[in-house]
Amino acid sequence: MQLESKVVVITGAARGLGRAYAVAMAAQGASIFACDIGDCSETVAEVRAAGGRIESAITDVSDMDSCRAMADAAVGAFGKIDVLVNNAALYATLKGARFEDLDEDQWDAVMNVNVKGVWQCCKAVVNPMREAGGGSIINIASLAAVYGLPYGCDYVASKAAVIGMTRSMSRELGKDNIRVNAVAPSAVMTEGTKEFFGEKFEKAKSVIASGQVIPRNLETADLTGTLVYLASDSSSFVTGQTHMVDGGSWFL
Repeated sequence: MQLESKVVVITGAARGLGRAYAVAMAAQGASIFACDIGDCSETVAEVRAAGGRIESAITDVSDMDSCRAMADAAVGAFGKIDVLVNNAALYATLKGARFEDLDEDQWDAVMNVNVKGVWQCCKAVVNPMREAGGGSIINIASLAAVYGLPYGCDYVASKAAVIGMTRSMSRELGKDNIRVNAVAPSAVMTEGTKEFFGEKFEKAKSVIASGQVIPRNLETADLTGTLVYLASDSSSFVTGQTHMVDGGSWFL
């Protein structure tokens, strides 16, 4: 198994992609520490039913004390931290609008969670990773950041910042044997994407698929292999990169 003996912290793990990452990584032998501002009990139950190792904690990534408590609890549960998946983000509930009409409170909330939250989780785990001799940080960005999704400037800006932080932190942390990469998917067929598009979901699915080299919609299973690769020693010489998982929508 590719992740045998690895301890993986996953934020935003209560449902959707975060849960899919937890299940896939546990199946590869990782011990999972699942975090979310909501209850992760369903994720925990699914991983344990499959024979995996998992613990969880309520974590608000926008609060530094909560992030530190998360890292301490993960080390307490499993003895170390090898991998961080920065998946928590505001997306499903966002209200799209022309950039000049976006709600200011929503803009601030997006930056607080999607940008500051990533920064704070990285700060919380970096010393445990140094103590473990290295690690892998995987930041979840988005195709929106490079494509320039209209009517979602707040979300686009936040995910572009994630790519920038990935590049900057990778240069700082290489000497510590800590790799930092980003994954930029197109719209994944999850509950959150359905909520985001609402009544336009079916039309959006068709438009998205038609603009890709591989003309079908992205499912969670299409992403988990990339996450497992970046968490594993197979990617030990890969850092600072943004990995597009979008069916060929955009070429970097």
